[in-house]
Amino acid sequence: MNRTRMLTTMALLVAIGTLGAQFIWFPAGIAKAYPVQHAVNVLAAVMLGTGPAVMIAFVIGLLRNMLGLGSLLAFPGGMIGAFLAGYLYRRFGKKYFAAMGEVIGTGIFGALFAVPFAKILMGTSFGAFFFIPPFLVSSLAGAGLALFIVSRVKSEQLMSVKHD
Repeated sequence: MNRTRMLTTMALLVAIGTLGAQFIWFPAGIAKAYPVQHAVNVLAAVMLGTGPAVMIAFVIGLLRNMLGLGSLLAFPGGMIGAFLAGYLYRRFGKKYFAAMGEVIGTGIFGALFAVPFAKILMGTSFGAFFFIPPFLVSSLAGAGLALFIVSRVKSEQLMSVKHD
């Protein structure tokens, strides 16, 4: 893929993830679920690979925090989920492994990492079970949305972005 096309695709996914957080969310217990971030993680992992997916998650988290649309917890959840989605997709080559990586990465590992992250950077002392349910609900909804999108797009079209 040429550099201009990759950067343009990354910028488009950042815009979708950032704006989607403002318009598409729902309550998930004590927190808010932002499924578009998770859908973007899976799409980026499938289309662009692990590194770009993690960079996109970081930039979305940064912009959401700068715009007051998210918390610092967008970083561990989004970036770990994007990493595992990209890794599992590269390892197994199946889209549902990318979705599973997003759910496990964000819903379990991201939630567990959020405990010390929240304590150190946000001054809160919630336990792991405080973060796991909303992280899981949000990542499941986003991964499902991403699987719906990639199932509607022909593999050739999806992969042409990656290998162009």
